[in-house]
Amino acid sequence: MADSKIYDFIGIGIGPFNLSLAALSEQVDGVEGLFFEQHLKFDWHPGMLIDGTDLQVPFLADLVTAADPKSPYSFLNYLHEHGRLSSYYLFREFNIPRNEYNRYAQWVASLLDRCLFGRRVEDVRYGGSETPYYEVQVFNKQTEETEHYYARHLVLGTGSAPNIPKGFEGWPETDVLHTSYYLFQEPSLKKAGDITVIGSGQSAAEVFYDLLQDQERCGYKLAWFTRSSGFFQLESAKLAQEMFSPDYVGYFHNLSFEQRLEALPTFSQLRKGIEPETVNLIYDLLYRRTIYQETSPVTIQPLTEASCLDAIEEGYRLTLRQWQEDETFQHETEKVILATGYKPDIPEWFDRFKEDIVWEDEKRFKVTEDYRLVFKQERPNAFFTLTNLEHSHGTGATNLWLSVKRNQRILNWIAGREVYPVGKDRVFQQFSNKTKF
Repeated sequence: MADSKIYDFIGIGIGPFNLSLAALSEQVDGVEGLFFEQHLKFDWHPGMLIDGTDLQVPFLADLVTAADPKSPYSFLNYLHEHGRLSSYYLFREFNIPRNEYNRYAQWVASLLDRCLFGRRVEDVRYGGSETPYYEVQVFNKQTEETEHYYARHLVLGTGSAPNIPKGFEGWPETDVLHTSYYLFQEPSLKKAGDITVIGSGQSAAEVFYDLLQDQERCGYKLAWFTRSSGFFQLESAKLAQEMFSPDYVGYFHNLSFEQRLEALPTFSQLRKGIEPETVNLIYDLLYRRTIYQETSPVTIQPLTEASCLDAIEEGYRLTLRQWQEDETFQHETEKVILATGYKPDIPEWFDRFKEDIVWEDEKRFKVTEDYRLVFKQERPNAFFTLTNLEHSHGTGATNLWLSVKRNQRILNWIAGREVYPVGKDRVFQQFSNKTKF
């Protein structure tokens, strides 16, 4: 099957970033786009939709509000349409429950005919002579047919994949799993005698707290190791949060590649810390247990990296090193949960473009300030990327609020006019002497 029409753009992958682009583009006259997603429905981190957890950003960081507060696809309109606006008002929370954010995004996806699920993009080619275009080959999982679509521009939004450290691959996923699969394995995990969480950050803390709450009922031992020097909370000071602003993203992008790489570690506490409420809940639960028992089968240890995993008769043996003291030791456990973050999910067909684009190093491609890949030979057909942007846009790589600001720029470029005005919002800081406000 082939669709000979040439669309203005095609989005590959439907996560929050491309779903936002789809919702915003729906309101733009004269711009036609399609979006393909290999999964059968929208589901945002289903393995981590733990009851009681919230987004780490306010509800204003929905799919559209940062660009168009009047959009029918806003979170507030979702509440209104579902008769939940008064309840949310009385809920008196600024952050959205994570489960509700997922349901909101599913609602938006259901309203957008341009979002096609169950379609796996298998190949992309660039061709045409007088009017160049991208040809997108798609496998339709429902009809089991191969389809072909054409577009002037592409938007890569394939998101990220779990980062599994070397030495931890290939084990049964029922025993050694990434936090992104936690809820899928939760029942069997809690039947084990020993459970170990490796890593730090919000995901690690949420999984650890969930396990901690059921520990006495289920009777397992629980350990939490991280190579970080401590279990630090997220930096939420208002001035610090101004680094999640278009002003800072623009400043960061204009730094040299070396300066950008040097700056990335400074974002750690802004992006990878634990919410204060979660840290306090863990501490309070541990404290209350000491009222009636002196010791608890819980180990919490920073400064400790996991280097090796071996199978033993009743589970696994972890080799760990307290790196500050340079002391290696072993820890036996039945289950291992890896809170080791994510890496860019770049599809195999992207190899076709590797020789055509400019790279800043062997893994990081060069990206313009408005999110276009830089080709060695300039072409009129843009290839935008929402994936693998940390090195080029810093705090703007994964932040939900800034992802909507990013989509403003992309749609303005595709439309050839300012359909979503940018540059009006300012912060109180300046990040360079070259720019005064």
